[in-house]
Amino acid sequence: MSGNDYVKFMTQEIVKYMDLPEEERKKRKEQKKQQEAALSSKWFGVLPFALKFMFNKKQH
Repeated sequence: MSGNDYVKFMTQEIVKYMDLPEEERKKRKEQKKQQEAALSSKWFGVLPFALKFMFNKKQH
């Protein structure tokens, strides 16, 4: 893929994203967060969740 093709592709993706309604963008973001949490739990068990919870609790 040449540089021009990459720029064209990225421009198309950005335009598609910006054309989506704000509700749809928020919904996708939430789904991605949920999927990310499930993936870490699936591969490493409860330990990453416990560490994340512990660090977040200390920060607040």
